Amino acid sequence: MIYYSGTPTLETNRIVLRKLELSDAQSVYDHWLSDDRVMDNLIKGAHKSVEETIKRVTEIVSQYDKDEFCYWGIQLKSSGDLIGAIDFFHFDSMTENCEVGYTIGYEWWNKGYGTEALSAVIEFGFRTMNIHKISAAHNTDNPASGKIMRKVGMKQEGTIKHMIRNAKNQYKDCAVYGLLQEDYVNDVK
Repeated sequence: MIYYSGTPTLETNRIVLRKLELSDAQSVYDHWLSDDRVMDNLIKGAHKSVEETIKRVTEIVSQYDKDEFCYWGIQLKSSGDLIGAIDFFHFDSMTENCEVGYTIGYEWWNKGYGTEALSAVIEFGFRTMNIHKISAAHNTDNPASGKIMRKVGMKQEGTIKHMIRNAKNQYKDCAVYGLLQEDYVNDVK
C-alpha cells in the first residue's frame, strides 16, 4: 500500500525540495517555463506570459492540501534560486506504481542538480511512501535526461514510438525507464 504524505520538504547537500508558493511564479517563468530550450522536451511548450505561469503555479499550490499530491520546487541552498521542479504523478493503487518527471532550468543543466533531485524523491518514494515501482520517460532527442535516470539506478525498459506530441505538433519517441523498490533497496542498503 502506498503511504501518501503530501509534499514534505526534502534536503540534499546542495538543494532543498519544497512546495511552490504563489510568490515563486516569476522565478518559475524566468528560470524554465518561458525557455524554449527547456520546454521543447515537454508537451505543453514554453509559456508566453507570466500570467500563464501564475495560473499554473496557482493550480499546483491549490493541490498541496491533498496527501497524494507530490510536487516539489528545486531550490539551491547556496543562492536560494528556484531552478526547477520534480513530481510524482499517475499513481496506480492496484500496482502501487507511479511516474516521476522533472524539469531543470537551462542555466543549471549538466551540474548534477537533476540527479540530486531525482535521487532524493526516489529515496522518499521507496522508503517513506512504499511505492513498488517508479517509472519515467524522456524524449529520445534528450539523452541527458536518460543519463540522469541511469545515474540513480533506473533501467531503460524500452522505447515507445510517437509517445507524445509537443507544442510544435511534432511526434516524439520516448525511452521508458523504471526502478523497482526491491532493486533499489538491495542496491542501496
